[in-house]
Amino acid sequence: MTRTERLAGLLALPPEDRRRALARFSEREQEELATHWQLWARREQLAPPGDWRVWLVMAGRGFGKTRAGAEWVRAVASADPQARIALVAASLGEARAVMVEGESGLLAVSPARRRPVFEPSLRRLTWANGAQAMLYSAGEPEALRGPQHSHAWCDEIAKWENANGRALAAWDNLLLGLRLGDTPRLVATTTPRAVPLVQRLLAEPPGMVATTHGRSEENADNLPARFLKDMRRTFGKSLLGRQELDGELIADLPGALWTRALLEASRVAAAPEAARVVIGVDPPASAQGDACGIVVAAIDAGGVGHVLADASVMRASPERWARAVATAAAMWSADRVVAEANQGGAMVESVLRAAEIALPVRLVHASRGKCARAEPVAALYEAGRVKHAGLFPALEDELCGLMAGGAYQGPGRSPDRADALVWALTELMLNRPSAPRVWVG
Repeated sequence: MTRTERLAGLLALPPEDRRRALARFSEREQEELATHWQLWARREQLAPPGDWRVWLVMAGRGFGKTRAGAEWVRAVASADPQARIALVAASLGEARAVMVEGESGLLAVSPARRRPVFEPSLRRLTWANGAQAMLYSAGEPEALRGPQHSHAWCDEIAKWENANGRALAAWDNLLLGLRLGDTPRLVATTTPRAVPLVQRLLAEPPGMVATTHGRSEENADNLPARFLKDMRRTFGKSLLGRQELDGELIADLPGALWTRALLEASRVAAAPEAARVVIGVDPPASAQGDACGIVVAAIDAGGVGHVLADASVMRASPERWARAVATAAAMWSADRVVAEANQGGAMVESVLRAAEIALPVRLVHASRGKCARAEPVAALYEAGRVKHAGLFPALEDELCGLMAGGAYQGPGRSPDRADALVWALTELMLNRPSAPRVWVG
């Protein structure tokens, strides 16, 4: 009787008979049982049937994506001594920390007697039967240009660096080298984000890409109940919650001033040295109302704007949000605070002064709606003149909800974070004095 037949027979037994059968297993058999993925996995964590080339696992945080990817690699390596597997993450550090040495990584999920040997200096894992896996960084697409592989596991592809098309270049180079063996295959595990690579995969024919979707709650048996409860209380059905917990890909709204693709194209790993730093503030009408938008932005010597931080606070008293502004100003060495004063200019200035902000405070009065004020700033993004030094999910959700023509269709009642960004970038880039011009008659 094969191991598969024995497993099927075991699963067919009533619970009491199954427990008695398990008690008769030897120590080695019980060890094997504990790491038998087919027995413990949820159906969604197992590779789907069919002649697919790419299996895309796009699900919420804690769904078990990493475990699914690691177990798929382990099964490939065990079955094929000739397997040459690429392990690709956003960086080499993440490939090692998550895919190899993490709690759900390849070393942790492998039985002790069949654990691969990891050689960090060579970025290589080797199984006893001769199968091998190599680590790569998606941030270095050229490293994937030459090597050939039979299989690949790509982790968190939505996090891969999109600047200058690096994510797509890494993916394409990997595909071009995926030509060993009879049926080269690739697994991509990720939390959804509307980046170009994810959108491209979702547009592929079903026979080419098999997609698995899932929510965080589906793995509730292996997650702390407090985690799920707290995350749902914090994020609920917000856009961020739908993306990070429900595994939903948030699509662009027709007519929005910002799109996800535009923001991804604007993203950089870090900002250069700043020539000037400004804090934009959109104060709330009351402590029980909306968030206080606090956004840090800078401009470099070349005139390119950079969003450095979203320091916004929710349901804060005047003292608390003013202290948050003061903290952000000190942390980023800002030289000015620009605050909307429509809710009472004297109050806003006095609150900021009470927080011991020693910077110039410029109060601005909104004569147009939020979306109308945002249009010139959106044009700066379209021209490639603004970059995001990092990922700011709540702020970016609001930007993608600002519509041409004046409506707001994003999360919450008001785009407070987006408005703070608009004030900061307007101060840095649109209120600059014109350079002297010489007229030639």
